[in-house]
Amino acid sequence: MEAKATLRYIRISPRKVGILCDQIRGKSVKEANAILSVIPKAASEPLAKLVKSAAANAENNHQMDPEKLYVAETYATPGPIMKRFMPRAKGRAYGIKKRTSHITVVLKEKEAK
Repeated sequence: MEAKATLRYIRISPRKVGILCDQIRGKSVKEANAILSVIPKAASEPLAKLVKSAAANAENNHQMDPEKLYVAETYATPGPIMKRFMPRAKGRAYGIKKRTSHITVVLKEKEAK
């Protein structure tokens, strides 16, 4: 059994979010929240909210034990790219790509050995 939460169209590059996803993958929910509260990155706050949301989904919708939950999967996939232009010298225009992300967090229960 697994619980999932997704955050779509967040205005942070998936490459930057992926760094934090790698930090919390495989950790318990408490440990993941502790790690995200300390890391000074823009994506840490939305990712922490997403982990809490997935934990709430697990507890309320799937009757899972919140003490046994761990981050089984977390990944950031690219969303739509907003294309803008920046004026440059001699009448030229350079393109700017404002990237978006879709973040997914999947929680599972640790099984007793």
